[in-house]
Amino acid sequence: MKHDHKPLRFALLGDPVAHSKSPLMHAAAFRALGVPHRYDAIRCTEDELEGHVAALRRGELAGLNVTVPHKRAVLRFVDHRADEVALAGAANTLVLEGDRVTAHNTDTAAITEELERLAPELRGNRAVVLGSGGAARSAIVALCTDLGVTEVDVRVRTPNDALLRELTPLAASGKLTLSGLAPNTDFEREVHFVVQATSAGMTGADPGERVAAAIAWPALPPRAALLDVVYAPPVTPFVATAREHGLRVTSGLGMLAWQGALALELWLGVPAPFDAMLSALLGDKVP
Repeated sequence: MKHDHKPLRFALLGDPVAHSKSPLMHAAAFRALGVPHRYDAIRCTEDELEGHVAALRRGELAGLNVTVPHKRAVLRFVDHRADEVALAGAANTLVLEGDRVTAHNTDTAAITEELERLAPELRGNRAVVLGSGGAARSAIVALCTDLGVTEVDVRVRTPNDALLRELTPLAASGKLTLSGLAPNTDFEREVHFVVQATSAGMTGADPGERVAAAIAWPALPPRAALLDVVYAPPVTPFVATAREHGLRVTSGLGMLAWQGALALELWLGVPAPFDAMLSALLGDKVP
């Protein structure tokens, strides 16, 4: 879809979405581009996904973002999966291309961008990913494919062999282990990256203390880089604990801006005004 001045409607599908800053971010982008488009956050159940994708096919929507908890379920209703979606098994952006709906995953590139910004000198070694949903899968791909991590410990509430088999193919160049939500002092001593990829700590979701307690904080190397995909609130228990230990950490606001900019470029076919989008998210806050 190419850039023009016809009013178009874009939307975010998820549950919850009331906390979402995506409408604010995209409104800033549209102002910067001088176009009359709109972007709405739509709370929907899994049963309602198909209807919204059908609206995209009919041209009633010009593009869709997908967030928790639908990043995997929505794949049932698309016609084509971009390479990064095929690898991660999760999507966050839907694009209408002719009469086909294509699923993309801009989270993977966004996670890479944020970790490289936070720690440009880091590559390889070990990583911890908290969670096993869409964001966690994107993080595994980013870590192993883009950042050269050789071993990822994925920590979840209920580890099982079926989940391990499901996740293992994502580690294109790294070894994957599956553990419970508990710290591992020996492993943490060689960790370069930690990604908190659950919704815990997010406004309207589970408290974040449990995932924060899943890291052996004193054992992490001082140069480790940490990302919490949650951005509302900007300081979760995970972020607060990382700061208490003097570690480099960022909330999900920067990741949100990156993935949103990449999605907008897919929809409109023009460079996204990234600085305007990030400024709208940050205000006076530091991620």
